Amino acid sequence: MDYLEGLMLGKLWSDTDYENRKHFWLFIIYGLLCNCIVLYTYLLGKRLLGCGDVGMPMFAAFIVLFVACPFINFRYYRMPLWGKILVLAEKIFKSYLVLSYTVSLMLPKLTVKVGDLQNFIVDYLNKTLEEYTTKYAASSGSFATVTGVLAGGLHVMLTVLGIIVVAMIVPGLIYIVFRVSQFVWDWLINTLILKRFFPSKR
Repeated sequence: MDYLEGLMLGKLWSDTDYENRKHFWLFIIYGLLCNCIVLYTYLLGKRLLGCGDVGMPMFAAFIVLFVACPFINFRYYRMPLWGKILVLAEKIFKSYLVLSYTVSLMLPKLTVKVGDLQNFIVDYLNKTLEEYTTKYAASSGSFATVTGVLAGGLHVMLTVLGIIVVAMIVPGLIYIVFRVSQFVWDWLINTLILKRFFPSKR
């Protein structure tokens, strides 16, 4: 429970030592989750839990929850258990909205249709290997094919690795931007309003 509170509430409002620990694997797991949802939607053509559908009602809900966050959190540790559960549920829902927005940004990048995916991959491999074979034809002589295949294969591997790394990192970066923005807003409201009019915030 303490870990969930620290994860959802953040450093400003949490009494746990969540912020003092390393959370690299959370960053990776979140990116993996986003990519699994994107691949599910791409391959099956179905939305998973509505992720990726970002309309005005969801956007408005996010703005309201973002602005209201410090006023929701500042009495958290003085709430009864049912109140804490409601607050944590609100945090999970807000994280879902960020996740859904991230998925909506990633899906349009997959421009190749599922039915054309195999042909696209084969054509890309053939084109890349042909380009490298031609490139080394003059300098490598009889070894042109071998050198071209090795160089082209390395190029393909690095390209795939780069795509995977970017796909894993971008969702986490978006979430970090959200968390930092929320922290800055909460800190301002806490400093300018809550500490002034509600001295004992917990």
